[in-house]
Order: sequence, then structure tokens, then C-alpha cells
Amino acid sequence: MTETITVLVVEPGKRPYTKKIQPGLTSLQRELGGHIEAVYPFPEPVAIVCRETGKLDGCPLNRALRDEAGAIYDIIAGTFLVLGLTEEDFGSLSPELVQAFTQQFQNPETFAMVNGELLAFPLEDEV
Repeated sequence: MTETITVLVVEPGKRPYTKKIQPGLTSLQRELGGHIEAVYPFPEPVAIVCRETGKLDGCPLNRALRDEAGAIYDIIAGTFLVLGLTEEDFGSLSPELVQAFTQQFQNPETFAMVNGELLAFPLEDEV
């Protein structure tokens, strides 16, 4: 039996869900549809893995990343995965991290520029 890892999948316009996938670069690229990049915006041992050219490819805007003050500093385009980190690679999310990041990304968002400020609005009724 092949080893799998548990990840959180966050698709545009949908609530997050867990999925078991094969570990490794090929599996991550297959899940996200192309070359990937990893970012580490949180103090927890997790990575966000997304499509490297999501914005350039016109993927739909998905979720905002916010600084400690709650201000938006980036928006992830397209589907992304939240993965746990091991000493050497990506790994499964613990149940506690699944719960925390499911809650953090629970509501899909839409975005608008208002008076030169980028705003995110939850799409609670659309899910």
C-alpha cells in the first residue's frame, strides 16, 4: 500500500475539504495543474502550495493572505493546498491544523478595489 498524506484543499468559491494524496512533486503538480510554488505565511508548521503562475494564467482569485493587522498583502489565485511540514518535506496536516485552517479559510471570498483599497468580502450565502 502506498503512503498518502492528508492535505487541506481550498478551491475558489468553495469551502475547504481534506483529501489524501500521494506525497511528492509530481502529485502536487497533478493536483494543482502545473508548476507549483510553496509559501510559508504562518507561524504554524504548514505550507501553502499553489500554482506558480495562477495569477498570470487567469485562475480565479481565491483567498486573501493578511498581515498581523488584518490588512491584505496578497491574494492566492486558483486552488491551493495547505500541507504540514516535516523536517525534510511536506507531510500530513495534524487534526488540529486541519481544524484551524479549515476555519481560517472557511468562507470563500470575492474581491473589489474601493477607493484605492483592496477589500475582500465573504461569500457565505453562495456556498
